[in-house]
Amino acid sequence: MAPTPRVFVARLTGLPVLGPGGESIGRMRDVVVALRVDRQPPRVLGIVVELPTRRRIFVPMGRVSTIETHAITLSTAQVSIRAFEQRPIELLVQGQLVGAKVRVATTQDAVMIVDAAMEQSRTRDWGITRLALRERGRLARRAAVQVVGWADVRGNEVTTLLAGGNIGTQEMLLNFEGLRAADAATALREMPPARRYELADALPDERLADVLEELPEDDQKDLLTHLDEDRAADILEAMNPDDAADLLFELAPRVQARLLELMEPEESAPVRRLMQYSSHTAGGLMTPEPIILTPDATVAEALARIRSPEHTPALSSMVFVVRAPQSTPTGRYLGCVHTQRLLREPPFELVAGVLDTDMARLSAEASLAEITRFFATYNLVCAPVLDDADHLLGAVTVDDVLDHLLPDNWREQGLNDMLSEDDASLTEQH
Repeated sequence: MAPTPRVFVARLTGLPVLGPGGESIGRMRDVVVALRVDRQPPRVLGIVVELPTRRRIFVPMGRVSTIETHAITLSTAQVSIRAFEQRPIELLVQGQLVGAKVRVATTQDAVMIVDAAMEQSRTRDWGITRLALRERGRLARRAAVQVVGWADVRGNEVTTLLAGGNIGTQEMLLNFEGLRAADAATALREMPPARRYELADALPDERLADVLEELPEDDQKDLLTHLDEDRAADILEAMNPDDAADLLFELAPRVQARLLELMEPEESAPVRRLMQYSSHTAGGLMTPEPIILTPDATVAEALARIRSPEHTPALSSMVFVVRAPQSTPTGRYLGCVHTQRLLREPPFELVAGVLDTDMARLSAEASLAEITRFFATYNLVCAPVLDDADHLLGAVTVDDVLDHLLPDNWREQGLNDMLSEDDASLTEQH
């Protein structure tokens, strides 16, 4: 099928559907798309064709050969005449999407979807990429129609379409499987509260912990307090200790104490230590679980630890070498080794022989401004935090710093929203 320009669904509705020889099959009545819980455009699965007998059938997009202004031609006349049945994860563009009430992300104007455009990508998949909107209100019929990208409206993916329960919990879980934690958090935020709680109850502990770490503080508190105490403690155990400490800081002292009591002692100990520091210091920002080795470890062992998927890219950029014990606070800190250096050394070499012993370190009381200057000065994404006796307490990463440098509501904004604000501020400066 040759690439076809953008086409609006309303203009296709009612067009004759023909076989490869020009024989009439029926008329196009709607477009079926697959719902997604992130802000990516929905994928077009196929079209609904009404046969002369009034039966409506489904034709996959893979069997559509050409789309023209006067007709839709299929690549084969062999089609299933089984009656079309809509599945839970599917949406009808004309039947359900058109008429939905949404808001323009940049202006928050209340609008209604009046049409949707679909385009074919380089991979030959079709997607709903643009929406035609008309302002709602008394003069709505006279209002001009504006066309925006799918990601430029709010409420269409989740709040409007999922609020009615079109997608069951199990289908939602399947959709969540392929999402990054940050994208899953965005989708979760846009759900109605009841649906959000339903999904949180169904998500595995590790997955819910990952998503919680990407939510704004108010949403974190809301979800955690929705859970029963035992599960809330399990979720805190599955979170990174620094994120768990930040979340506990936001709770009432009585709730803090109860949840810490329910956590396993080995899980709550690092969280309690972090809670001793101000949240805007290195001690409050650090993770107590960086990659820590003893001097007799080999380069091969160090690289094996770095490859673990449990570590973020920032933490994986450096390993720290200490005397026993290895758990924080460790024995005497000896130095660090950058991952790039390890990649250049023979696998059998001891890490003690390639240590960087001159790199500066941070104290637990270092302020956010000091940490920022430290990263800028040394071009690092990870830095050690030591006490006065040269014991390694943990490591601060650049993503921990960014969380506190960005505006408080940055998690509530999409990437496109923040880029638009940046462009506007640059325009004002010029």
